[in-house]
Amino acid sequence: MRKLILYIAASLDGYIARTDGSFDWLEHEAFALEGEDYGYSDFMQTIDTTLMGHSTYKAILGMDMPFPYTDKTNYVFSRSSHEDTEQVQYVNDDPITFVKQLQQQPGKDIWLIGGGQLNTLFFNAGMIDEIILTYVPFVLGKGIPLFAPIATEQRLQVTETQNYKNGFVQLRLSQAGTTGGA
Repeated sequence: MRKLILYIAASLDGYIARTDGSFDWLEHEAFALEGEDYGYSDFMQTIDTTLMGHSTYKAILGMDMPFPYTDKTNYVFSRSSHEDTEQVQYVNDDPITFVKQLQQQPGKDIWLIGGGQLNTLFFNAGMIDEIILTYVPFVLGKGIPLFAPIATEQRLQVTETQNYKNGFVQLRLSQAGTTGGA
């Protein structure tokens, strides 16, 4: 079965974007490391499908570059109807049911790009097989959280850590399958 992987960056205080959806802080010049992509290229070789919420899709379209995932099958979850584009297929169906069916189909792993509400939905359902989370030493103070306030309390298993010279810390985690305190 195909794995659902959340590969994402967050500020030190747990935000994945500013309140307006922008994530320009991720590209601050102080964080630049020549030739370092934090495992992104290797990760991209393992997936053939992306999932994202409509707000995340709009934020990606707002970047000053072409849509970056044209070689993948891209699904955008939205509560309202939209016409599919050359780049994405919109999904109005129940996300849990849709992804369970998607995981049964042949293919590579599936990248859960975000945002926070979609992350929480799959997290609460216990469907995220792996989280690759890169903490960025930057405090936003407010923004879009990695998980919405309705996230259920769960213990996660850290499977790997990686420190970078610019202060980034990348964790690989899996849902431990238990709820409650540490």
